[in-house]
Amino acid sequence: MTAPKDIAVTSPAHLSKRSRSEFENGDNPVIQESDRVGAREEESSSDDDIGPALPSSMPKKKRRKLPYEKLYISALPSSSRYSKSLMHKDQVSFVTMTPFTDFLITASIDGVVKFWKKVAVGIEFVKEFRAHAGEIKSVSVSPDGRSFATAGTDKTIKIFDVVTFDLLAMLQLETTPKSICWVHRRGASIPLLAVSGENGHVIDIYDGRGETQVPIRTITSLHRSSVILIAYNNEYDCAISADENGMIEYWRPNGNYEKPDNVFQYKSSTNLFEFKKTKSLPTSITISPSGSQFATFSFPDRKIRVFDFGTGKLHRTYDESLATITDMQQAGTALQKLEDVEFGRRLAVERELENPTLQNRINVIFDESSNFIIYGSILGTKAVNTLTNRVVRVFGKEESFRSLNLALYQGQPQKKGVITISMAASANPLLQEAEERDPMLVSTGSGKVRFYMFTNDEDISKSERDVQNEKPKHLNARQQIEAKPVESGTAAILHTTYGDIHIRLFPEAAPKAVENFVTHSKNGYYNNTIFHRVIRKFMIQCGDPLGDGTGGESIWGKEFEDEFSTLRHDKAYTVSMANAGPNSNGSQFFITTEKTPWLDKKHTIFGRAIQGLDVVHRIENTRVYKEKPEEDIKIVNIDIT
Repeated sequence: MTAPKDIAVTSPAHLSKRSRSEFENGDNPVIQESDRVGAREEESSSDDDIGPALPSSMPKKKRRKLPYEKLYISALPSSSRYSKSLMHKDQVSFVTMTPFTDFLITASIDGVVKFWKKVAVGIEFVKEFRAHAGEIKSVSVSPDGRSFATAGTDKTIKIFDVVTFDLLAMLQLETTPKSICWVHRRGASIPLLAVSGENGHVIDIYDGRGETQVPIRTITSLHRSSVILIAYNNEYDCAISADENGMIEYWRPNGNYEKPDNVFQYKSSTNLFEFKKTKSLPTSITISPSGSQFATFSFPDRKIRVFDFGTGKLHRTYDESLATITDMQQAGTALQKLEDVEFGRRLAVERELENPTLQNRINVIFDESSNFIIYGSILGTKAVNTLTNRVVRVFGKEESFRSLNLALYQGQPQKKGVITISMAASANPLLQEAEERDPMLVSTGSGKVRFYMFTNDEDISKSERDVQNEKPKHLNARQQIEAKPVESGTAAILHTTYGDIHIRLFPEAAPKAVENFVTHSKNGYYNNTIFHRVIRKFMIQCGDPLGDGTGGESIWGKEFEDEFSTLRHDKAYTVSMANAGPNSNGSQFFITTEKTPWLDKKHTIFGRAIQGLDVVHRIENTRVYKEKPEEDIKIVNIDIT
């Protein structure tokens, strides 16, 4: 079994030696290309041997083969180019295909939700809702495809009836929701909605009918830190959740809310500590249609992992890290060799995905057979056979957008009947006609107001495929920017892993710096970023989403000018913008721990710490290596008043 040329595959076992029995049983997950070269050299040198050859000490390894693979691949869209794109007024963040009810639901960062109905060919617009006053943070569709929920930064959850495309109820929360998920089996009499918040480790279970604003159950002992993801497996009647410390937990959404008996007995026998070990956080968890597996995408290691659900064992790992991508490009081992300029452009887009506000929009999906995973990459959207480890199809490899959030429709037979896989694989033209499908892969693009549809349509006109179904939002961008109310505030509370730091802001002295800081704080830009530079008796620095002092940008997407006033660095606890020279402010800032008069007229002062000064000094005195704390000290989130 060979690894696809355009993805790096890692064995979960990390073995250094391979026994003969492993070769005979087909358990070796990766064969390096160097092994193949060596094998060819040995074969060629054997021509010089004289006399009869000894029997081979190792039987020829059988290549794994997926039965009916061609049938499964034919159920995927065949065109590598998107056939049509439709618009929202703002960036599209989530696309969801509802099971059994065949609706496509799209959501954008301005809080708008649109319903589209899948018809014989393509989709038709049904209804639009202005669901939230702010950004939509999480969406979820129920296992039966009849209920849909959205969670927004306006601290509300909206519940929709999919079939009637009506807004059924609204839940008003005390905190901003982080993740939501329907956690009831198909056909359940009472729908259950699990909700986690940004500032707590609890999971609240609500009546999904919205008849009460109070949760019917609160799970407090499952996690010790903020829960960032929740997913539900209908086959096992089991929920799975992840927290910001990389811990994965299984739990049953009823009864005692503990781990069910139909999965692994001891967590120590699983690979669920993988994220904790690698110091990575999953940004998505997707359950396969069969319920036998789940797939994750994680940062900062950018790896796709496929786990066996029942055992919790790691089945496959695919490496899409920037280092691996760059090495394969330079070595020429990637499936598609890009020109240097194009590769540089795509690499810059990949680096933008480090922004925490984008990470929760990235997902990995399964096809209906659960044998293939589909995910976006620098080379396009890949469909990978997880049994044979081969890329079977790449969508959009020549398109100009980077796929983030994906949804797949593979259709239902037009003539309902009992047709087995072997019957479908046969050459019977009547059966093939009855089984004719209209598969469709839907994708969002990084920073795009459109969502893109890949189908079987090969007759594509580039001039007609981008439908102008919305008026552009920024027809007069300058007037809109001037009319937009400026975000501001007079105080902020930095909730860190070492404690709270209270800051007084000076919007009169540095209006742009305060607007930048306040907007980033409200949008969650600083959430889970670290104090990456600490110098004792000088200052503590933070605000870089990359965590190494090289990243971060302003809310305007470019550097902004310095704002010098009568304020001076004449006392400790001064809050100022970090920069790389005059007028190069982005998102990073620092808090001084001593008088620093040499910084006057060089760094914009926009605040001062007034409480939690002991926290400032505790961070200042932490153990560091080359100015970076040995232990990550994080900003959990920032409250503005």
